[in-house]
Amino acid sequence: MEIAGKNAVVTGAASGIGLAVARALVAAGANVVIADIEEAPLQEAAASLGCLGVRTDVSQMDSVRALAQTSCEALGRVHILMNNAGVAGEVGSCWESTLEGWKWALGVNLWGVIHGVQAFLPHMLAHGEQGHVVNTASAAAFLPIPFAAAYGVTKAGVVSLSESLYAELATVGSPIGVSVLCPAAVQTRIADSDRNRPDVPRELSHEQREFLRSRKQMVQAAIASGTPAETVADHVVRAIQENRLYVMTHDEVFPWIETRTGSILAGRNPKVQSMLEDS
Repeated sequence: MEIAGKNAVVTGAASGIGLAVARALVAAGANVVIADIEEAPLQEAAASLGCLGVRTDVSQMDSVRALAQTSCEALGRVHILMNNAGVAGEVGSCWESTLEGWKWALGVNLWGVIHGVQAFLPHMLAHGEQGHVVNTASAAAFLPIPFAAAYGVTKAGVVSLSESLYAELATVGSPIGVSVLCPAAVQTRIADSDRNRPDVPRELSHEQREFLRSRKQMVQAAIASGTPAETVADHVVRAIQENRLYVMTHDEVFPWIETRTGSILAGRNPKVQSMLEDS
């Protein structure tokens, strides 16, 4: 797929991977609309790119529908959609994490992608031109991180949704391709995503606070030494051009996937390990 002259929408684009991809698409000759829930960083990013920024809460369908309408009015036809907005979710065990924390992660990471697909795909199918959808998942979809179940659940859901979307579009003969981005540690602000959490944080004991603090430090250390977002953006652009479904940006993920698949095929329990400890 040729990107020059195409029109693109990227969510979660005020920083991190979203901003890097938006910048790479502009450099490749695309016209871009960016979206994010944080108004000030969004408008700063839009000014730097010379594009339109639309404040959007991807967890709310009405907000995503408004983004689609505004994007179509500004661009005419949307060819490329990147459902990228995401949060780290609440740290804690499956049984101690709050329902509010689960709903927050599911609302942004998974429902945000569902909303994007439902709001944009009818338009993209109707105009009939070549297009592409990129959904941001994570290597955590294949190797869940202990005490971050909500994050892993949402990202595994995004992979499954993307695979289904790919098969459905191929079945109906659509010229729209699909990619699912599955990076490991990338230099972004996701470890601080609770800055946008809508509800009041839960009450914690001293022991819980110390445990969560140590886990957050581990995540921050992994991210600080992670891959630059610009490198991941290059992978995304190539995947769009090559119509490639799986976008794996970290070679160290493949042995984990191989081990996991081997355990499934052999019917044995998996080895408990974590990307955080290995990074």
